[in-house]
Amino acid sequence: MDAQQMMVMPVSGAVGAEVRGIDISRPLPAVTVATLRAALGEHGVLFFRDQALTEAQHIAFAEQFAKININRFFRAVEGWPQIAEVRKEPEQTKNIGGGWHTDHSYDQIPALGSLLYAREVPPSGGDTIFASMFAAYDALSDGLKRTLEGLRAVHSSRHVFGTQAKRGDDLKDRLGNAEAATQDAVHPMVITHPISGKKALYVNRGFTTHIEGWTVEESKPLLEYLYQHGARPEFSCRFNWAPGSMAFWDNRATWHLAVNDYQGHRRLMHRITLEGVAIS
Repeated sequence: MDAQQMMVMPVSGAVGAEVRGIDISRPLPAVTVATLRAALGEHGVLFFRDQALTEAQHIAFAEQFAKININRFFRAVEGWPQIAEVRKEPEQTKNIGGGWHTDHSYDQIPALGSLLYAREVPPSGGDTIFASMFAAYDALSDGLKRTLEGLRAVHSSRHVFGTQAKRGDDLKDRLGNAEAATQDAVHPMVITHPISGKKALYVNRGFTTHIEGWTVEESKPLLEYLYQHGARPEFSCRFNWAPGSMAFWDNRATWHLAVNDYQGHRRLMHRITLEGVAIS
């Protein structure tokens, strides 16, 4: 499949595009990989439908873009340590990723992005919502943009994955390795995206704890405003999953939220995360 046969169709005004006319189960030409990389930087998340992938093919597709980051906290798919299992059984009530967040912002070098592949989905519900941090930044006032210049925020994994996290028994068999959750990182609150060169807001409710040099209490009003601002509907799109669907999102450009509205049903997803580069 060459780049001329592939179509990248935006799905909303701010974020997301569906990629059609491509079979990602086979190695792709370099020009196609380059086109997809540019589209990811432009749209923040790419959606693929009707893709029949083995675990090996999922890994091979991911490795065309970057080295795989093996997740420290998620249960791995048996026999495939490169693939994290994102699972919710019918009797479980809590899901993983049920609040707005950006994966791996707690790492010194945040992940490029993730490739989430649907193995089993509920009959309805279980969508994922994505929000553009390009659009969120662009919509800020000039005064607030100036205020954010030079500010950096602290991100941590401790309160989500660590020994102090309040997860309850429902998540015990799905998340682990709490003793490894010692990561804290400091990143600019506004970054220049390494692919597109556009400015993006880079804080998130899931892992940002406070603004560097400010107390937690002093940080709360500004961070809360940015969280509410970034979640505005006009910055978002909603993806309805089906078996064989994949979402490939850029963690430097988007937030995402997994909707937990399918109690009593099973949802099984396979996720691969890609190594990123230093951000500034």
